[in-house]
This record gives sequence, C-alpha cells and structure tokens, in this order.
Amino acid sequence: MNSTNNKTFSAPLSFGEVPIHREGVRSKSILPKLYQHHYLSTKEAYDLIVSISEEDFSDLQLASILSAFNMRPLHVQELIGFRNALLDLALPSQLSQYQAMDLCGTGGDGKNTFNISTTAAFVVAAAGIPVAKHGNYGVSSISGSSNVLEQLGITFTNDSDVLQKQLETINLCFLHAPLFHPAMKKVAPVRKGMGVKTFFNILGPLVNPAKPIAQTTGVFNLETARLYHYFLQQNPEFSYTIIHDLAGYDEVSLTDKVKIFSNKGENLIDWSAHFKTVSEDAIRGGNTLQEAASIFWDILHQKGSNAQNQVVIANAALAIQTYKKCNLEDAIALAEETLFSGKAQQTLTKFIALAQ
Repeated sequence: MNSTNNKTFSAPLSFGEVPIHREGVRSKSILPKLYQHHYLSTKEAYDLIVSISEEDFSDLQLASILSAFNMRPLHVQELIGFRNALLDLALPSQLSQYQAMDLCGTGGDGKNTFNISTTAAFVVAAAGIPVAKHGNYGVSSISGSSNVLEQLGITFTNDSDVLQKQLETINLCFLHAPLFHPAMKKVAPVRKGMGVKTFFNILGPLVNPAKPIAQTTGVFNLETARLYHYFLQQNPEFSYTIIHDLAGYDEVSLTDKVKIFSNKGENLIDWSAHFKTVSEDAIRGGNTLQEAASIFWDILHQKGSNAQNQVVIANAALAIQTYKKCNLEDAIALAEETLFSGKAQQTLTKFIALAQ
C-alpha cells in the first residue's frame, strides 16, 4: 500500500465539503457573457453548475451554454468552480479510507478505441492496488466504461457497503457517475444529443466521489493536459500522471510517442524501447456495444491480440508506476505478469459475481 496520505487541496481546491451557495445564474445573464467569450469567475462557474442542477435552463439553453464553452479554452478558475460544485452536489461514497486510485480518460478523442482504461483498471487491481474506477456511458464514442460493464451484466450501485465489500474483496469497485451526480441528470440527454465532447468530459476525471489519492488521466489534447497539470500540481500529496498520446489519443495507443505530465514535471515517452508500434486499426473498439464487450472480455481472458495486450499493459504500467512510485520497467513487468497469469481474469470473474 502506498504510504501517501490523503491530504486535501487548500481552498479553493479543496476535496472537502464546502457549503453550497444556491444563488445560481440565469440564462439572460450568462449566455451573453459566454457568447462574447468572457471567462467566468470561480463563483460564477460554481453557480452555473448549481443552476444546471436545479434545471433552470431549457434543453436549448443548456446546449447553447455547452456549445459556447466549446468555442474557447476552459480557464483554470472555471475548472475549480465547476469541480467544487459537482463534488459538493455529489452523493458521498465513504470510500476515501481505502486510498484508492482511478484510471480514466476524458474521452472525446474520436478514435473509437476499445475500453483501454477500464481493461487496464482490472490489471492494476489484480496487481494489488485498490482501484475506485469512476465512469459513465459513452457520449462521443460507441462504448464508455459503463456500457461495457453493463453488457457483462454488472448492476451499478451507490451503496457504500457494497462498494466497500468489492474493494476489500478484489481491490476494485466501479462508481457509475450518474448514480453519484444526480444533479447532472438533465445534462446527460443534451450531451448525448450533441454527440461531441463538452466541458463535462474534462470534469469527469476530476469528480470521482471516492476521493482517490492517485490517478492516471488521459486527455484529448495538450491544452487540456496543461490545464490539468496546472490544477493538480497545487497539491503535492496527490500522485498523478496525465497522458496525451501525440497521435491524438486520450490514452497510450502505442501508435506514437506520449506526452506525460506528472508530479515530476513533463516528459515525452518513446515506447519503442518497450513495445512494438501498433496500427490504429489494431486497437479499435468495434462497431457495437456487443463487440466492445467481447474485446474487453477476450483481453482479460488472455485471448486478446498482441497489439491489444501491449496497449493494456502500457496503460496499466503507467498507473502502477503512479501509485507505487516505482520505475517504468518494473511496472511493465508487473502488469504483464498480472495479465498473462490470469490474475486479472480472476478479478473480473469475482467482480461480476459481486456486482450482479
């Protein structure tokens, strides 16, 4: 177990509970400001999320707000306000004592890969690291983490006792985001209807109610990677690795070099010393939910292709390195042994039994 203490960000970046100020904002005031490309203050961003949660906007207004944010970069002060509001409005998970980590991506890269971070999460958990995976249905892709697990008969829950039992038994639990963020219920169909990434993609990895102490997060562009890095580096006790594949992926694809931002700064990883380069076609996720679930199942049952296995191992290794603070070679060796020995398969089998 990593000895890192689960300390919180100092205000206003606190993981802790902050009283909710339900002042909100209204469309007449917020939309003109956004259309003029003005940035929101932290408080305005916080109040906007509260207003969305209280369904103060029509679907058309909400789509306009989301589209307006897509027209310009998100500012860190807005990210702070959005994140704090979502965590304040979320259902508590009572899982922070497990000092878990999360593996996730923003999505929105348009690459339609198989569920890489979800598959890697089972490898990491089987390697002895507690994982509280935060996930959702796919918005801009065919299959998100929730989709693929649902295809395997998983029942999602926000019951802390059930989630605690899963973590204690197999080192892994899954937090289906809509069950913990009911305030965002109205946003889901609008996001799905838009079919493109929004600032909620950026927020997703930052609002895990389990309050993990470590995280690997894939992002769809370097701009978002630097935004995350600026935000997360303000808490030196939080161990993180932000991943952007230079081929445009929000995860390690092994099709190109990978830009890494972490507690230690920036780095460019050339994976050719560890793995063979793979083609984009070799890591696609299929055209249906059934195909996505089948790929996920096959990899964890040692039936994946060489390219699929390598990509899972590379992503799992970065997570292991982030949590254990070991060198990358040792992390790769542990990920390989865990996948090919069947330990990850056993974790999946036990998870299905616990979560149905």
